[in-house]
Amino acid sequence: MECCCLDHTSTGVDVTLLEPCLEAYAGTKGSLITILQKAQELYGYLPMDLLAYIASRMGVKPSKVMGVVTFYTQFRLKPVGKHLILLCQGTACHVNGSVEIEQAIREQLGVAEGEITPDGLFTYNNVACLGCCSLSPVMMIGDKTYGNLTKLSAVKILKEIAKEEAALNEK
Repeated sequence: MECCCLDHTSTGVDVTLLEPCLEAYAGTKGSLITILQKAQELYGYLPMDLLAYIASRMGVKPSKVMGVVTFYTQFRLKPVGKHLILLCQGTACHVNGSVEIEQAIREQLGVAEGEITPDGLFTYNNVACLGCCSLSPVMMIGDKTYGNLTKLSAVKILKEIAKEEAALNEK
């Protein structure tokens, strides 16, 4: 019996992009996380119908795939903006003003946590810890870390990224 919430018969994504990865790991125990990481890299997030397809191709129950996806915070079930902002809310960051920085980010972007800005450029999420306590308060955007933030410096960074994106779009 299959899970009705994961329909693998009608995928809304081009699964052929993931086929080389699925073939490379076919029959390899412990490869689910690697396959999910590759899928998220290819599609930007993990759509439900793609998860069902992965479960079907790997011969595992959809509930196992969902269990892994919902357990690890690295996986996303919703699309995100071009620039994903991870704002640390760990103890050191909290004590050093991350709540005020979050408010400044929300005001600058005009969105709540987890939402995509209307221009598709940004999504911000709070995270428990980025492991950069000596730089607190800290945020990551993509693979770049920004530390010793203030409300003003966080907003300035966002404005600079938006300006760079606008310049790229003019070309």
